Amino acid sequence: MKTILASASPRRRELLTQIGMEFEVRVSNVEEKVTAVEPGQVVEELSRQKAEAVLKAAEESEEVLVIGADTIVVFEGQILGKPSAAEYAVEMLSRMAGNGHEVYTGVTLLYRKHNGAVQRKIFHERTKVAFFPMTETEIRDYVRSGECMDKAGAYGIQGLFARYVRGIEGDYNNVVGLPAGRLYQEAKEWLES
Repeated sequence: MKTILASASPRRRELLTQIGMEFEVRVSNVEEKVTAVEPGQVVEELSRQKAEAVLKAAEESEEVLVIGADTIVVFEGQILGKPSAAEYAVEMLSRMAGNGHEVYTGVTLLYRKHNGAVQRKIFHERTKVAFFPMTETEIRDYVRSGECMDKAGAYGIQGLFARYVRGIEGDYNNVVGLPAGRLYQEAKEWLES
């Protein structure tokens, strides 16, 4: 069976490799449309759209498992995506410094058998993250590193920003971008068949 990751994220690729999965990457170019309001539903909806677009483009005769994922940061009820500019990253980190927030990752697993039947599992994980207070200089120095620009919430817990993380409650890998352990457990019946 072929496994396809419907994401260009290098962090998601690293996490799947870390748990021993063999896969190929096919990025979906679907225009994301959000109708949900609750953060868990938002990431599930976005992950489903990505996975469905990639499955639709795959050869119909392929037995395939498609993995779609989407991650957001939620601070004081507001969804924070990837920063569009350095000043937006500074603003996000300034607000979150010294506070806690939540990271949600939605995952969609679409398993298509040779006969065309599709089984699906859609879920999300939530992890709470707390930051130490940061000075404006620390925030600007971090943003200048460039590490933050392709990450929801403008930080990467697995990189330089680790020095500002007070603690987490939940799955660390979820904050990196994919709850790898849960994903494997949810997909195990298909992977081992």
